[in-house]
Amino acid sequence: MDIINVLPSPPQFFHLFFRLSLSMFHSTINANYRRTITERSPAAFDVDPQTGFFPRQPLPRLPQTFEIWEKALREANENLSLGEDESEEAIAKRPFGEHWRTSVMSWPVIDTEELHSDLRLSQRAHLVLAWLVNFYVHSIPMNDSTAGDPVRVPKSIAVPLVQISRHLGFAPVLTFADTVLWNWELINPEEPLSMDNMRFVNSFSGTEDEKNFYHASAKAELRGVEMLRIFDEFHNLPNVTDLTSISKISRDLTRLAGIIDDISEIIQSVRPLCDPHVFYWDVRPWFEGSDAKGPNGPGWIYEGVDDSDQLDLSGPSAGQSSVMHSLDIFLDIDHKLGQRRYPAPTPENKRADRGFMERMRRYMPGKHREYLSYLASTLRSIRALAQATPTLREPYDTAVLALKRLRDSHIRIACLYVVTMSRTTPGARGGCPAIAMIERLQAARSSANGPVRGTGGNELSVLLKAGRDATRRAVLKDN
Repeated sequence: MDIINVLPSPPQFFHLFFRLSLSMFHSTINANYRRTITERSPAAFDVDPQTGFFPRQPLPRLPQTFEIWEKALREANENLSLGEDESEEAIAKRPFGEHWRTSVMSWPVIDTEELHSDLRLSQRAHLVLAWLVNFYVHSIPMNDSTAGDPVRVPKSIAVPLVQISRHLGFAPVLTFADTVLWNWELINPEEPLSMDNMRFVNSFSGTEDEKNFYHASAKAELRGVEMLRIFDEFHNLPNVTDLTSISKISRDLTRLAGIIDDISEIIQSVRPLCDPHVFYWDVRPWFEGSDAKGPNGPGWIYEGVDDSDQLDLSGPSAGQSSVMHSLDIFLDIDHKLGQRRYPAPTPENKRADRGFMERMRRYMPGKHREYLSYLASTLRSIRALAQATPTLREPYDTAVLALKRLRDSHIRIACLYVVTMSRTTPGARGGCPAIAMIERLQAARSSANGPVRGTGGNELSVLLKAGRDATRRAVLKDN
């Protein structure tokens, strides 16, 4: 055979050679890109493909060396009363509470070093000690002579909690992870984790309302696992400019909007399961952290810990949900008002704590915070891509507006469960006229009692509205 006559003409030959070389180059780059992503997969950040930020199995109990902590937590559950509670039932529990706190003060300081090689045992130690701290602090009876003094947390629980927290890389105080992500057991150990196969173990009040509150939080968090998969698939796409990829991204953004709407419904569904009055007066006070009374409150002192006043000691908050932070990062929500977007921030927006969301990350397990940093550091931006790709603008805006609706739902729930209940007394129940919400928030801020604050000490109305408005400003149609 005459090979020369079979070959294409020189120009065509070099054109084909160039295309082949370019194809091989892109294949190599894409392979390296995928390999880099694989090396930094969510699993490396303790994010499970099936359960997200939840571990697949309940946390194991601590070894015998630490049984004194486990036993004290079992005894505290439902047997201690709020120090501010003057009901007959609460007063009847005070002798036990006094004995329990005296026992805690008498303990030796136990080193947590032997737990550090096991992530789940370290997490369990944080959970147990953080719950003990809040049980201890909030069960101390109110006393006029000591009302303005700081609460002293005994070194027997303060020192090991700070030690294990530094190992895990997050705040030495009760967090969302302690109350929701880790605070459960399987109903049927033979079946995997699901909403129908989990029950919450520890509770301050012993009420079903409290457990239902945790259940709704967990349901929202588990529904968000599908969002994490969408984020991961987006960052694993070898190319985001071809027609196939753009089509997939458009579908995923529409799917993302549906998931966000589902989470909004979950948030609203808490109403018939958790009584607002019970939550505000019987549950919420247990969550309060050192700064819950505002920057001038007495706060807590962790005995045996240097620079105790520098510790992060706010209470658990929905703002500590890693799923929601992941969503904000993915959609490029600018909570810090660093971008020029429309409509311009209001004076109230500017007055809000613009560092709140970033500060809340210090209350997340260190590995989960690293995952958020990884998401934020990627060079691939869904908002920038949607801006540059007309067919993606509407799906992107649909997802952002779904998130804005979710934050509207959160404001309504905050109105019902916190703002309106702050006008009631422990023995009375009240309603929440939603149309008067803004007026109530303004009245709370200007009243003699000061602003209504979240469990972490933030000014609730200003913070929630600023988050909602920052979300609205991400919409491309207006920008």
